[in-house]
Amino acid sequence: MENKRVEGRFLCADLVRLNWLTKFDELRSEQALLEDISPLGGCVQLEEPVPVGSVVMLTVDTTPFYGDVCYCTFRDDGYFIGLRFSNDTVWSAGLVRPQHLTNLSQLDPRTRDVGP
Repeated sequence: MENKRVEGRFLCADLVRLNWLTKFDELRSEQALLEDISPLGGCVQLEEPVPVGSVVMLTVDTTPFYGDVCYCTFRDDGYFIGLRFSNDTVWSAGLVRPQHLTNLSQLDPRTRDVGP
């Protein structure tokens, strides 16, 4: 069975900016750690939760990505916030390349080429 989540997903460690609207229509802006990214979304770590469904703008370097929060989970010492990019916002390494980018498909032995 093919793991769709691993496909096209890249681990990274980069400081980014996350903006979101609160339920009171206040704009919040915090620096976050980008944990992973794919064409359809990503995951950031923050010290505070962001409600599921919140409208967000993730800025990597100077490039904005728009979407919404699809999960928010407390783990270890921070909140891991899953982001789903809007259909108009698709990430690619050619568009912006976060620091310390690692292709997960290269780490998965099921996706490596097997010699003759």
